[in-house]
Amino acid sequence: MDIGSLIGFLGAVGMIVYAMASGGGIGPFLHGGSALIVVGGTFFAVMYTCTLPQFLNSFKVMSKAFMPGLPSQEDLVTKMIELAGIARKDGMMALEGQDVPDKFFSKGLQMLVDGADEAKLTVQLNQEIKAMKARHATNQGIVKAWVDIAPAMGMIGTLIGLVLMLGNMADPKAIGPAMAIALLTTLYGAFFANVMFMPMQTTLEANTAYEATYRDMVVMGLRNIARGESPRNIQDQMLANLPPAIQEKLENAA
Repeated sequence: MDIGSLIGFLGAVGMIVYAMASGGGIGPFLHGGSALIVVGGTFFAVMYTCTLPQFLNSFKVMSKAFMPGLPSQEDLVTKMIELAGIARKDGMMALEGQDVPDKFFSKGLQMLVDGADEAKLTVQLNQEIKAMKARHATNQGIVKAWVDIAPAMGMIGTLIGLVLMLGNMADPKAIGPAMAIALLTTLYGAFFANVMFMPMQTTLEANTAYEATYRDMVVMGLRNIARGESPRNIQDQMLANLPPAIQEKLENAA
């Protein structure tokens, strides 16, 4: 679990709720009609921006903002160096059945064992990286639709509230509920867009960038093993993708 994302989300919500409560309670900020317009309206509007399976899958994708399950780049470098040493000493067949941390790495390693050359390995694995980025972009586009549509639904609710208010100016009792719809729908739209979904989109995009770098490192390492490069050379090339502090840590460990 990404503790930082969870703390950030709960902290942002907590600050808003505290501000509401300290101003006289959260009761005035709760309105069923406003919530229906923003939450329900946005839900169905986002639904028709994509296919139903994509829409339903997007909720699973959203959970990855808090539970990304990303593989470790540091562990990858260590494992790739180990495999390079085995391949140089005992040949490619000795890599059969070696334990690796993820399916993408495992598939590339099996291609080496099965005799795939460097060109074929690179083309196929890069195509998988491209497909992964396309899938992630589609899912992140659905999250972005929540960011874009929620404020628009808030504005629609505001206009509805104003119409109701202006149409019943003679009845003082009708002005309050109409004004509540007008203001709270804007608040709800801003909350969903800027507190929930915009940070989520940013986190998912960062996770995609991390995973793409990880997979590029896998391809780089396997290509170098196919060439018969030394473990030291492979380590140096892979470490170039990592922050200096991690580079120093792994170099000292070696």
